[in-house]
Amino acid sequence: MKLHELSPAFGSTKESKRIGRGHGSGNGKTAGKGHKGQKARAGHGMRPGFEGGQMPLQRRIPKRGFNNIFAEEWLAINVSALEAFEDGATVDAAALQTKGIIKKADMPVKVLGNGKLTKKLTVNLNAFSASAAEKINAAGGKAEVI
Repeated sequence: MKLHELSPAFGSTKESKRIGRGHGSGNGKTAGKGHKGQKARAGHGMRPGFEGGQMPLQRRIPKRGFNNIFAEEWLAINVSALEAFEDGATVDAAALQTKGIIKKADMPVKVLGNGKLTKKLTVNLNAFSASAAEKINAAGGKAEVI
């Protein structure tokens, strides 16, 4: 094989459309733009979604829902996630972040009661569900709200 024998893979290259180069090209006369009208003119661009003055679809469809800008975002973890810690450890947001259980330590964390806990832990977090606090205390640990 020599350099002059190389060619691109079949179908990977395409000849460009030569618009407005006579009838024989298949794109002569109106050059694929039809007869007159807004779209036949130079620089005709209409914004996306424009429907010729008809009320556009994105404005016809009703708005839905509500976004509360004052809502406080909480992170929720289950009691089962606390099994990752050693017996007798103190668990706080920073410790959860280092274990990879939560991503941000600066957000409030609530412990929910799904799963089992067998280790005695001191948990210092923002909130606990009643069943989560019960399970932590039953395992011999402490659930402390900060």
